[in-house]
Amino acid sequence: MFRRVLVANRGEIALRVIRACRELGVESVAVYSDADSMAPHALDADRAVRIGPAPPADSYLRVASVIEAARSTGAEAVHPGYGFLSENPALAHACQDAGLTFIGPPPSVLETLGSKIAARTLAARAGVAAVPGKIPATQSDEALAAAAAEVGFPILLKPASGGGGIGMKRVADAAGLAAAAAQARREARAAFGDDTLYVERALTRPRHVEVQIFGDSHGHVVHLFERECSLQRRHQKLIEESPSVALTPALRERMGAAAVAVATEAGYRNAGTVEFLLDGTGDDARFYFLEVNARLQVEHPVTELVAGVDLVHAQLRVAAGEPLPWTGRDLAQRGHAIEARVYAEDPEQGHLPQAGRLLLYREPRLPGVRIDSGVREQGEISVHYDPLLSKVIAWGETRDAARRRAIEALRRYPILGVRTNVRFLLSLLDSPRFVAGDIDVGLVESEAAELAAADTTDWSAAAGAIAAVLEARSACAVSATTADPWTTLGAWRG
Repeated sequence: MFRRVLVANRGEIALRVIRACRELGVESVAVYSDADSMAPHALDADRAVRIGPAPPADSYLRVASVIEAARSTGAEAVHPGYGFLSENPALAHACQDAGLTFIGPPPSVLETLGSKIAARTLAARAGVAAVPGKIPATQSDEALAAAAAEVGFPILLKPASGGGGIGMKRVADAAGLAAAAAQARREARAAFGDDTLYVERALTRPRHVEVQIFGDSHGHVVHLFERECSLQRRHQKLIEESPSVALTPALRERMGAAAVAVATEAGYRNAGTVEFLLDGTGDDARFYFLEVNARLQVEHPVTELVAGVDLVHAQLRVAAGEPLPWTGRDLAQRGHAIEARVYAEDPEQGHLPQAGRLLLYREPRLPGVRIDSGVREQGEISVHYDPLLSKVIAWGETRDAARRRAIEALRRYPILGVRTNVRFLLSLLDSPRFVAGDIDVGLVESEAAELAAADTTDWSAAAGAIAAVLEARSACAVSATTADPWTTLGAWRG
């Protein structure tokens, strides 16, 4: 096992990795920008190194700064978390050149899977069908139009690089193609430095189902079942769960085998996710390869709770050269888990990201509920980073038990200082279609008005917030008027 690991990230994922390191007896090194000098991840690690100003391009995205921080602290390995440089082959190559272990796939695998076009080709070699689509002969508007006509409208224009829905455009007919392509190119070029596009058929009501995979350097690849990630807004996930109610045992076996085939074909190592679009339900449903996320996922806790594993522990062990700690025969699903992402954003203003000081922040402590967060009370929510505050993960013996626990946790989650999407999440979890399991990737957008109008008044959280404010005021009053015996008794102590 490593002696010291640098965590090249921030927020809740940095804290998650730091905790895993501590549990395995490994020292952790955090990196921080000027905006994060007092952030929880910088304070919780065994060591912390400043790597630049607040903007990510000047700090967390600077490969040279990350490598220098690892060298200067004697770290032996780098864990990239997710986002930032986690799927960037440049960091993996730089670690290799510096004699550091990159806790993730090899650079060559990142390069292949980083291109959606190359990943589709790889999936085809593995015998896994992708969503019907067409790679244009050139990147001219004429070639895009010809590809779209062949695939058939409606289509999705998708950047070949990157992820997170950035640059993705749904086009209903030929009349809107040129404008959508121009905008998609601009967004892709700005985000990924690559404006290559391809055309994919837009399925009517698909589900987004992903399979957790894990490989080691001893030739073993397993899957750890699926996650349902269909509740999205503008291709950003809001609520994830495992298992998916749409999968029968036979369909689950087919999708798991397809994910393992793709990972094996890629020569995959460490944790990753193979994403699919699912068309239909039951044994006869069809699924299509979408992409591979070559990293740990934001929603990995639902897999951990249902499968009874620690994925970050396994990442560290596999990166250190150990074989996988479990085989496919060791793994089984138990119960149901639901994750809700709590963001600093205003749903009433188009989910506009919020920034400011967390005047009050109290996480609920309830049975069967896990909170992964990267913030603290009185901390600043910066304009420079993703506005994710925390993830509320609830486990139950049944789906409804997990759902009710998630609702109860969100209702007992007082947050003041910035607006959040807690009320919106409550309306989603209580919506008739979610309760029935009748969900697809278009649900949030199609029922936006009903979700926004739902009455999810959070009186328990409001009461908790008021009580906490009164408690804080009382404590301040006592400290201002009460003499401190340790400063008034002089040198003698009895």
